[in-house]
Amino acid sequence: MGLLEGRRALIFGVANDHSIAWGIAQALHAEGAEVGFSSVESLIEKRVRPLADSIGSRFVEPCDVQSDEQLHAVFEKWRTTHGADATLDVLVHALAFARREDLEGSFVDTSREGFALALDVSAYSLVAMVREARSLLARGSSVITLTYYGSEKVVANYNVMGVAKAALEASVRYLAADLGPDGVRVNAISAGPIRTLAAAGISGFKRMYGEFADVAPLRANVTIEDVGRSAVYLASDMSRAVTGEVLYVDAGFNIVGVPTLQA
Repeated sequence: MGLLEGRRALIFGVANDHSIAWGIAQALHAEGAEVGFSSVESLIEKRVRPLADSIGSRFVEPCDVQSDEQLHAVFEKWRTTHGADATLDVLVHALAFARREDLEGSFVDTSREGFALALDVSAYSLVAMVREARSLLARGSSVITLTYYGSEKVVANYNVMGVAKAALEASVRYLAADLGPDGVRVNAISAGPIRTLAAAGISGFKRMYGEFADVAPLRANVTIEDVGRSAVYLASDMSRAVTGEVLYVDAGFNIVGVPTLQA
């Protein structure tokens, strides 16, 4: 029997089979969880539904996370689909967005509109999502989001996304405090660089990815499977006393001050 047998998970943010969110979905499914999906409408039929079908999932709903109405509709559909015993054991927030022009050049040139957009989609959406899901989350439920080390240290061309991820991590702590008395845990995974659709929008990512394994203590790149296994830990009772935390899945990169290059 898997660690998540009989549990239900809803994942926001799968874009394709290279998505970290897809790695999480596969790992949760492998441990017995029933997995549902929500993503932007333009990706549903071509990319998300075929992936959902491959693991036997029949819950696939479109959602613009900037719309409270659409978020509400997704969770109402979850309630309708699962009937009187509708619950949600695992909620995964795996999405972020910033305009390309705000990920290039200097951070000081970030537009007001670009700043607001990045914070709304990348951070506030977690708050809105948890608020809509709260009545479905029971004692032992787990909320998981994805962050990155650029929230703490300056990363070239990450710019406003680093600020958005910092806000996301602060939101994790405040949500953990709010939901803790109900026995609901809220945590983040900070993954090392992974070749995803989102990463492709960051200038210089290919070079950073290529050099990562030379400086990370474990001398290895990180995969979506690595993140998926860590998500299983956060989703399961194995982490029942862990909340408000950022779990690094980055081959140890975050502990390094001055990297030691291989000879």
